Amino acid sequence: MIPHTPVIDKNAHFTIGQVVQHRVFAFRGVIFDVDPEFSNSEEWWESIPVEVRPEKGQPFYHIFAENEESSYEAYVSQQNLIPDTSDEPVNHPEVPEMFGELHEGKYELISLLPH
Repeated sequence: MIPHTPVIDKNAHFTIGQVVQHRVFAFRGVIFDVDPEFSNSEEWWESIPVEVRPEKGQPFYHIFAENEESSYEAYVSQQNLIPDTSDEPVNHPEVPEMFGELHEGKYELISLLPH
């Protein structure tokens, strides 16, 4: 019997400026960069509990994130994101530095952050 291997979609489903929510955890934010596959430290990777650890071979998104308590930057796999349909602004302090107006769930890009 051949073990089932999940199919990983390597095409980015979300774009820079799009407002998204985490599928599991209670936070939302705006995407400001995309890695075509996992590009963080092994230490970060291993800190994720095995039962919820995503596959590395999919897009990962850098997000100006917020929850009810704070603003921060998040690094999230594609499989753990869904579009945010609230059309509410993201109140992260770096959003105005990079983005203009919010229209239908997507911010207008005004500048790029250097890598």
